[in-house]
Amino acid sequence: MGREIHDIFVIGGGINGCGIARDAVGRGYSVALAEMNDFASGTSSGATKLIHGGLRYLEHYEFRLVRESLMEREILWAMAPHIIWPLRFVLPYHKGGIRPAWLIRLGLFLYDHLGGRKLLPPTSVLDMRRDPAGKPLKALFAKAFEYSDGWVDDARMVVLNARDAADKGATIMPRTKVVSARREKGLWHIETTDTVTGRNDSHQARMLVNAAGPWVDHVIRSAFGQNEAHHVRLVQGSHIVVKKKFDDVRAYFFQNPDNRIIFAIPYEGDFTLIGTTDRDYTADPKDVRISEEETVYLCNAASEYFKEPVKPEDIVWTYSAVRPLYDDGASKAQEATRDYVLKLEGEGAAPLLNVFGGKLTTYRRLSEHALEKIGAAIGVKGAPWTAKSHLPGGDFPVRGYEAQVDKLKRRYQFLADQHARRLVRRYGTRAEVLLGDARGIDDLGRLFGGDLYEAEVTYLVKQEWARHAEDVLWRRTKDGLRLSKEQAQSLEEYMAAMPAMAG
Repeated sequence: MGREIHDIFVIGGGINGCGIARDAVGRGYSVALAEMNDFASGTSSGATKLIHGGLRYLEHYEFRLVRESLMEREILWAMAPHIIWPLRFVLPYHKGGIRPAWLIRLGLFLYDHLGGRKLLPPTSVLDMRRDPAGKPLKALFAKAFEYSDGWVDDARMVVLNARDAADKGATIMPRTKVVSARREKGLWHIETTDTVTGRNDSHQARMLVNAAGPWVDHVIRSAFGQNEAHHVRLVQGSHIVVKKKFDDVRAYFFQNPDNRIIFAIPYEGDFTLIGTTDRDYTADPKDVRISEEETVYLCNAASEYFKEPVKPEDIVWTYSAVRPLYDDGASKAQEATRDYVLKLEGEGAAPLLNVFGGKLTTYRRLSEHALEKIGAAIGVKGAPWTAKSHLPGGDFPVRGYEAQVDKLKRRYQFLADQHARRLVRRYGTRAEVLLGDARGIDDLGRLFGGDLYEAEVTYLVKQEWARHAEDVLWRRTKDGLRLSKEQAQSLEEYMAAMPAMAG
């Protein structure tokens, strides 16, 4: 392993690290990537799961970021129509609200016209006394604005970037911690430890990319020994999931009296996702948990709008993550820039690229900008290619989800409708690889709960580096919402006996 000299060694298996690795290997660079835990186990699986322009960022004059994000929505949708799809958002309005109607109209006009919208429908105005969207809400909302954005299965987007990078020849190493990285004779010498087996390895690379997300400063301090590093502002965002609050397929955008906003989004068929919070965070990112204060805040904020209050006892699941925002000195967490910053260090031999900030929607453009800096540092290879590409399983028409479900049901007639829909949402065209030659439901092996069968678990271990029940239940899928603790434990025991096979 230590013999090969890679062009690029990437630290971090979140969306930015995996996106950069995929783009780079597709251009012809030799690439290795190390992630100390599971893919998307940090910030990248803790988002509100939107592919969006960031309507509220217009208030902070982040026009470049918003325009780039708006232009990316349809590009990403075409790349991965199985895990990304359009979503309409309803923004209820009442007189005396936080923002005047003219300001919202102006913001939505800019949103519609700043960039790239071809397939997504434009903004409209709703009469909430007649529109079904008004039904679950309090009567004080007579009017609403409706606009388009997109939804993404965030953790799946990360692992599909990793899978495609590996398919193109990258060395992908989850559960591999970078212990040290030092420059020597014009190369980076990187020491890693496999956190499962304890095995130590040495790697060499011409260039290092630090895309460790919330740990980016920690990597600079510990692996590189630079004690003064302080570039990121950690901001905690927490979400709650409750039993379904409304039947409408649209999501809601709620404005709060403190000027913050939350979303209420249809989630996994039977649930509603509510979030997010925004508060500074100073502890270790791995320990992030929703606080009682945040729980109360989200319940109260949603209850201001819904007729039927949201109570803490309604919550079936919560998740929290730390966003590593570039520290621009903003006074409030919600005002800190969401834009990304790429900093190249080291002229000549063994350059280092540190990646700060970023969000799901802009990861592909961030990767392209990173490759511009990489090309300038170690020589250009290949041209930008990802805009017209497909993530694994996404090679079907952008509006072809229903046809893909029908195709799967015709070939595997034993599949229940919901089961087929979930498989296409997760795996797209690769659902047929997962199901193989199965002729009946029994051919899928043991049922762990919900519609999670042994065949799917085996696929996730072999193809997507899943090693624990948590990887399967909360990142590769969201079946954790449907399995009991006992069922999850039996899955953990089953997986513990399986060899780790992905590569």
